[in-house]
Amino acid sequence: MKALILNSGLGTRMGVLTSEHPKCMTELTHGETIISRQLKQIKDAGITDVIITTGYNESILRNYIAGLDTELNIKYVNNPDYRTTNYIYSIYSAREYLHDDILFMHGDLVFENEVIDAVLEAENSVMAVSSARELPEKDFKAVIDSAGKIHKVGVNFFDDAVSAQPLYKLRRVDWEKWLNEIIKYCETGNKTCYAENALNDLDGSCEIYACDVRNLLCSEIDTPEDLAVVSSRLREIESRTVYLAFGTDILHSGHINLIRKARRLGRLIIGVLTDEAVSSYRRYPLVSYEDRRAMFENISGVYKVVEQRTISHRENLELYKPDIVVHGDDWRTGFQKPNRDEVVSILASYGGRLVEYPYAKNDRYSELEARTRKDLSMPDIRRGRLRKELGIKGFLTAMEAHDGLTGLIVEDTVIYHDGMPKQFDAMWVSSLCDSTAKGKPDIELVDMTSRFRTIEDITEVTTKPIIFDGDTGGRPEHFVYTVRTLERLGVSMVIIEDKTGLKKNSLFGTEVKQTQESISGFSDKIRAGKKAQKTKEFMICARIESLILERGLDDALERAFAFVDAGADAIMMHSRSKKPDEIFAFLERFRSKDTVTPIVLVPTTYNSVTEEEFKSRGANIIIYANHLMRASVPAMQKTAKNILEHHRSRECDEMLMPFGEIIRLIPAEA
Repeated sequence: MKALILNSGLGTRMGVLTSEHPKCMTELTHGETIISRQLKQIKDAGITDVIITTGYNESILRNYIAGLDTELNIKYVNNPDYRTTNYIYSIYSAREYLHDDILFMHGDLVFENEVIDAVLEAENSVMAVSSARELPEKDFKAVIDSAGKIHKVGVNFFDDAVSAQPLYKLRRVDWEKWLNEIIKYCETGNKTCYAENALNDLDGSCEIYACDVRNLLCSEIDTPEDLAVVSSRLREIESRTVYLAFGTDILHSGHINLIRKARRLGRLIIGVLTDEAVSSYRRYPLVSYEDRRAMFENISGVYKVVEQRTISHRENLELYKPDIVVHGDDWRTGFQKPNRDEVVSILASYGGRLVEYPYAKNDRYSELEARTRKDLSMPDIRRGRLRKELGIKGFLTAMEAHDGLTGLIVEDTVIYHDGMPKQFDAMWVSSLCDSTAKGKPDIELVDMTSRFRTIEDITEVTTKPIIFDGDTGGRPEHFVYTVRTLERLGVSMVIIEDKTGLKKNSLFGTEVKQTQESISGFSDKIRAGKKAQKTKEFMICARIESLILERGLDDALERAFAFVDAGADAIMMHSRSKKPDEIFAFLERFRSKDTVTPIVLVPTTYNSVTEEEFKSRGANIIIYANHLMRASVPAMQKTAKNILEHHRSRECDEMLMPFGEIIRLIPAEA
């Protein structure tokens, strides 16, 4: 594409302002002229070839532009008859250089960046018009049909017309038709009319459509009064603020292009979503908030970088009241639509507006995200995420996973309510479910080698932190090796229970004989595990069975404080009661002395309590310990019975997920 700027006219209506130079050199604001602004906008749009027609004071204009050092490839074409012809003849004079797509403008036209972006991004050939302005008496108007196609352009059209400005983007196929008609006009001596007269004679055969810029600045400067109005508008534009939020931790060309467009609209404020905000709706960020903020602060043209604490823009919009919010158009539908609606409502309350650009889609961006997902699955990155997320959020949820497929379900399941997402933060690899999946009793019969293989199956296809059910931990000498292996695998936390001897599942309570480890003995095991650790990120959680074994709250608290003193990174309090009273009592008394150590709960029996209440009472991690396993068994039994009853499988099809959908759960690289 080439740009064509018409600068052959005298500009007599500007009076003394154009007595010594062409009108396009008129100063708009300090240090910026009409032509310097146009050339910068053209360069920013990625156009390198510019044809400028000249006439009055040509040498002054050429010397001035040479001093701008634009790095553009500029071709000057002189109209020798500029005093007696109109710009149609200037176009004719430059005809040999114009066989291309063309961005065409008059040299006295001033427009804001949003206008040229809209014109250039249009799919068809377009002309800038404004349906929001009154029809001018003496300036251009465009006659358009119901489809937005322009049929006539001129001063004397008032019916079915809108205000128009001489800023066009013309595809070569349309421009060639118009240019050929211009050549015919000039070669038959018709050199004093508007070039649009030739366009009108084509009677709509040029496929040029209206690009409605409404109230955006797009005005010619013909008089000193016009100059005063335009200069005032430019000062307003330069002082307005633009807000753009980012949750990404990898900047690609699509992001850079969006930033470039946004900063052309005014002073750009970038809101960087915190780690908590990002992880609430998508994967945990690979790069920390502090580093992401620094990344944006070092981008040229960014006015300010601020913290955005939630996916909602409300807090920052009410604080900074930006004139414009910029966003990709991908949030017009889907889970973010309520967020978009909220932004539109807040902007309307004080006169701001939303500018949306087409969402960038590129296979390379998907590849980057896939690479990031792989990085997040690596042990050294994955291991520390549970501790980090606890520090960020303070409250996490974990769902049981017992193989790669259930791991993917935990990884990818997300629900949205009023534009706010909710998903699980971590995975629980349960001894009970691991044993059950293998058809074995939950008595530590499945050896650690087999259980580690389950972890490998899950880590191979997921990225979220893993909490491992370590049963009793075994002998201290064995536990140290378990800790080191779990660290190498990228597990974030191991939970061991303070029982000894052959493990019996806690669901049996006192129905079967179970022996609780002594406080000193279990503390020694915790110390041995902590001493064996190679990293600071790994966590050892002490699970207390006092309430299960009906030994009372005082015993549970004594153990909890002793285990914290021994180095436990967290405490898991277990209960079989269907009422949460004893758990609430434990939380209250423990938190009265220790407000820091994370508390883990497994509310399988006391399941009427909401996560919000647990959080308010001081809990930090809620584990849904066996729900996917429990959901799968009745569904499989029902399907098996259905097939036996009907001697075929058709009747059970409606209960089953199509295998194509199951396959889509599995990432391609898996």
